[in-house]
Amino acid sequence: MTTATALPRHDINALLALQRRIANDTTAEVRFDAGSRAAYASEASNYRQVPIGVVIPRTIDDVVEIMRACHDAGMPVLTRGAGTSMCGQSVNAAVIIDASRHLTSIENIDVEARVATVQPGVICDQLKDAAALKGLTFGPDPATHSRCTIGGMVGNNSCGAHSVMAGKTAENVESMEILTYDGARFWVGPTDAESLQDHLVAGGRRAAIVTQLLELVDRYGDAIRAGFPKLKRRVSGYSLDQLLPENGFNIARALVGSEGTCVSVLRAKTTLVTNPTHRVLVVFGFPTIFDAADCVPQLLPLGPIAMEGLDTGIVGGLRERGLALGDIAELPEGNAWLMVEFGATDGDHALKLANTAASLSKAFPGTPSSRVVVDASLMKRLWSVRETGASATSIGDDPSQPDPVVGWEDAAVEPRHLGAYLREFSALVTRYGYKTNMYGHFGDGCIHSRITFDLRNAQGVNTWREFLVEAAQLVVKYEGSLSGEHGDGQAKGELLSLMYSPELMEAFRAFKAIWDPQGRMNPGKLIDAMPVDENLRLGPSYKRVETKSHFSFGNVANPDTFARATERCIGMGKCRSLDGGTMCPSFRATREEKYSTRGRARLLFELLKGEVIEDGWQSEAVKDSLDHCLACKGCRSDCPTHVDIAKYKSHFLYEYFKHKRRPVMDAMIGRIGKWLPLATHVSGAANMVMRNRAFRRIGAHVGLAPDIRFPAIASKAFRSGNSARRLLETSKASIATQRGRVLLWTDTFNNGFSPDVLEAAVRVLESHGFQVQLMSKHVCCGRPLYDAGLLDEARRNLESIMTALSGVIQAQTPVVVLEPSCLSVFRDELRALFPTDARATSLAASVKTLAELLQDRGVALPKLDEEVAVHGHCHQKACGGTKAESQLLKDSTHSGKVLPTGCCGMAGAFGYHTRTADIAMSVAASELVPAINALSQDTVVISDGFSCRSQIRNTTGRDAIHLAQWLDRRSESDSTQASQLPTRETEKA
Repeated sequence: MTTATALPRHDINALLALQRRIANDTTAEVRFDAGSRAAYASEASNYRQVPIGVVIPRTIDDVVEIMRACHDAGMPVLTRGAGTSMCGQSVNAAVIIDASRHLTSIENIDVEARVATVQPGVICDQLKDAAALKGLTFGPDPATHSRCTIGGMVGNNSCGAHSVMAGKTAENVESMEILTYDGARFWVGPTDAESLQDHLVAGGRRAAIVTQLLELVDRYGDAIRAGFPKLKRRVSGYSLDQLLPENGFNIARALVGSEGTCVSVLRAKTTLVTNPTHRVLVVFGFPTIFDAADCVPQLLPLGPIAMEGLDTGIVGGLRERGLALGDIAELPEGNAWLMVEFGATDGDHALKLANTAASLSKAFPGTPSSRVVVDASLMKRLWSVRETGASATSIGDDPSQPDPVVGWEDAAVEPRHLGAYLREFSALVTRYGYKTNMYGHFGDGCIHSRITFDLRNAQGVNTWREFLVEAAQLVVKYEGSLSGEHGDGQAKGELLSLMYSPELMEAFRAFKAIWDPQGRMNPGKLIDAMPVDENLRLGPSYKRVETKSHFSFGNVANPDTFARATERCIGMGKCRSLDGGTMCPSFRATREEKYSTRGRARLLFELLKGEVIEDGWQSEAVKDSLDHCLACKGCRSDCPTHVDIAKYKSHFLYEYFKHKRRPVMDAMIGRIGKWLPLATHVSGAANMVMRNRAFRRIGAHVGLAPDIRFPAIASKAFRSGNSARRLLETSKASIATQRGRVLLWTDTFNNGFSPDVLEAAVRVLESHGFQVQLMSKHVCCGRPLYDAGLLDEARRNLESIMTALSGVIQAQTPVVVLEPSCLSVFRDELRALFPTDARATSLAASVKTLAELLQDRGVALPKLDEEVAVHGHCHQKACGGTKAESQLLKDSTHSGKVLPTGCCGMAGAFGYHTRTADIAMSVAASELVPAINALSQDTVVISDGFSCRSQIRNTTGRDAIHLAQWLDRRSESDSTQASQLPTRETEKA
């Protein structure tokens, strides 16, 4: 339990009493500290509201007790899932109950009844994966399906791409166990005579609620029938139509989409449907997005399971940023695209439907091009363009111009009106001087748009408000819904009166009052909502607090300042995904919001803002969050907006340690490049000390985890060996070789811990006709300096490297880097520290991995029947990827593959530090260990990262080798062919 500070509008003693009560009466984690409140102050919308506190229940009963305590204290409550809402539903000045960390159990899957019983924190994909094992699936799948929770989906009545097949969340909920603010706890669902009697016999609050709901239907039933739009994607307002007798007086479905303003959901029974295991995608390329919309009614009768549209603004934005270029190249020619997916349990049937759809293209408006895609991996890549494209382009490259934001999202109209509606909507956007890109669920007539609203000045906000009114009126003209997916929250709540009659607005208020007469459940959202322009995160009152940094952030040509960089996070929460990619290993291990990429970005944003986090660069809350960051750089490549926490962390630590003494271990690890080469001369004694249990116990006091196996220092560094001496003696001589010169970078870790890797690399390079040269003396790339915030030293170190390599840079000699963490320094930090220095640009372009060099120079290897598996280092994935390794394995083995593993968890010193060693092991256990253990004992495991090899050894007992060692071993076994290897292309002189 933490002390409440700076909490507005609430008595401090009452808050402390509330914390004590929750801590004593539950097993929940109670957090009213500034850091926790800052991390939960924002979501994926334009809004920011600082919560009173955050409580993380471990059990369903905890939720009941937390609610009772808040009720007795009169505190407002917001139950929250993954916090990916776009309309302000999951932020409030309330006590936040975060169900996403512990309430994650799928309690039952009834295959016969096709129903799953789940807790509210279960992730959409988690349920889908479990159901898929039974041949079933959960139908709704928002773009955030990898992290959004069922509780959040129930709150927002979420939909997704496959709602054409399965409908909204409301249609996929059978019943729910709910909890009211005043403690009534019971199951609701469709209400037949027997269940109605059960409600009434129960008496008390339960009977009163059901009785009042019956009275509401009697009073407003005719108005509901007449005034509710009939389209499938009506999400705005409460779902009062579900209470009508003809709809079974379904109380559960009436509560779906109520955004936590009425009840908290404790459990849900969800419908499961047959999983169409065979899927085929047809992609049409149109001249305009309007043409794509016009053909939707002609495709719907074919029964697609998904129909998604996107315009050139999305695809063009990705191209401009150099993102997903390979995926975009697979799209058919056009300026707008319609992705139509067909699915069935019979592959031939799905393909027949797809071919039928493709054959219609000649009759469609604009005569689109088309492509039928049957390859599952390619389909996944194309869907990723749709799912992440909007987020990737939501931060403009010019910080002086308004960014495309979510200030008008997800309106829906009948599909037959879609083309006409989009033409008028586009004209409206143009008339206001805005720019937009459009995409969405065309099969259901639901359109998403990111628009360049200027929300940072009063006039811009006034213009935005005027636009919202006209946009809402346009939707009503086409008999649509202001929200077709993301709900109302604060963004649409104020506009509901434009869509619904005064009588229906009264009915909404009555519905809210039945459940929450005190108005304490997520107040000011959906009904009687706060004005749309209140609580703006980046509104007129926001002042960007600039701070000088060593780094240039973001686009080198048009860089961000540090303050602008902290604004990059738009909150869509991809960092909360539990599988796929690298980001974010610390969140995956802990499920802690403050240890996610988003949480860290928001903490740094709040640090600069200074309202909640008042101690600035000396904030221990921010320090703790960043100490638990592995600096894996996964966010640099995986985050759609390229939030780069590794750099932000370095900058924060630099500022933090201006006024604090750097811990001994941090200082030692940060400067390992200086002392490790010297330690090789006393390696015997050093290794004996590091293995001594008494010393390790003492070492724990300075941060060294006592039970982690520390790597042995080599008895002789590579640069002290014969190969290095020979290369240094001949490096100045011009030797005629088949493939010319390369400089081999002698990194600190391989030089001091595993010199055999460098020896192997020399033999491989020379055997393939390269002349290998070395720097005249050992210089560390400085990677550990960044992790310790030693940026002055890091910058001086790189300056000295560029000076020493002036001849190499001028000659554009390839620089072969064996350690991926060095690769990231030269490709990332170097350019960020020297953004306008031509030497840095040239050196970054010259740096190659061993696999990249061999591929670039056309070195072909004979194919061997050998099983090989590569674990890629996070830094390499973020700064170039493992395509060269994949191609090398494809060309030279029959079964080689790059493993789909995330971060290994070691990350330099992260795995050796007392504060993070347990998390490092959890990270490894989540993906790396299962992947390695699943390999046969005959499989060669390759990992270029020294820390990765150490972690594989420590966690699986297997010895991984560097790619250079594997190639060297191949050369030994195939030495008779080594000098006659063919090339794929003519070598340059």
